[in-house]
Amino acid sequence: MTMIYHCTLELHDSLYFATREIGRLYETEPVLHNYALSYVLGLIDNPQYNTVVPEEHAYRYFCSEQVPKYEEHLTPLNQQGIYVTPARAVSHTAILNTWKYADNRYHVEMEPTSKNIPSFGRTKEIAPESQFEFFLITEKALVLQRWVRIGKWASKARLEAVELPKLTLHSAGEFAYPHPLNPLDVMFTNQVLSYDTVNMPPVSLIRNVRMIGEFYTVEGMQGLKIPAKMQYRFSN
Repeated sequence: MTMIYHCTLELHDSLYFATREIGRLYETEPVLHNYALSYVLGLIDNPQYNTVVPEEHAYRYFCSEQVPKYEEHLTPLNQQGIYVTPARAVSHTAILNTWKYADNRYHVEMEPTSKNIPSFGRTKEIAPESQFEFFLITEKALVLQRWVRIGKWASKARLEAVELPKLTLHSAGEFAYPHPLNPLDVMFTNQVLSYDTVNMPPVSLIRNVRMIGEFYTVEGMQGLKIPAKMQYRFSN
């Protein structure tokens, strides 16, 4: 039986990740990718959720190589009927920080650098107390962490997950969904008619989507229509 949790993430530290780089400015978009959220919630390679991956793809904090393994890590969630949507900001503010790397040695030989490493710049981060919301769709009840870490700074955030009341699955029809979506995860089961693009690696998201497909409605939440049959899909 399909269950949907409405999840709220409240930041207790500033959140930073580079959605875009504009010269020396590194900007954080107030949208959270569903790949990142799946890791943040602790769903990847976790025996608690029966999502353990083969040893050669095991998820570790320290990795021998910097190569993402999204397909290897997220496919077990499909097998368990677990899917996380991208998150949008319910309320947020931004803060600007300036940073620089300095060499404190008294004597420095001027030698050409062999690496392209930024030495100074500004980061536009999402401020503490900002809130995001997203949906977690699952075939069985899940126990989620209360506190999570997110972003480049491993910022602390409080998670609240509330199971939505009675769901109704509707046959294919045209509807609108204002929240962000991962297009790869819906385009094979729904016909996407129009959308706005949010440029964000590794898969740009879409929002304000109009589509044709099956969808859920929630008792007491007038106007909310959540696409059905979403799961992690990959381009190859």
